[in-house]
Amino acid sequence: MGQQNYISDEQVVKRANCAVKIALEKKRAMDVPIFTYDRATQSICEVGSDGTKIQVCRRYNHGRYSERCK
Repeated sequence: MGQQNYISDEQVVKRANCAVKIALEKKRAMDVPIFTYDRATQSICEVGSDGTKIQVCRRYNHGRYSERCK
């Protein structure tokens, strides 16, 4: 077997970040809303192409899963 050329982890991360950036630019150009998670408010927000931010829902956190299933 010959030596296989693999790309480094840094290159994989760089390519993934570029792919996400291109996808976000495409959504903005097509006037499609983008959904993001806001860590400060712990909520999911819809961001429009004009920059408007609408809170869609908040994080549901009420104890452990086994306690909620009772």
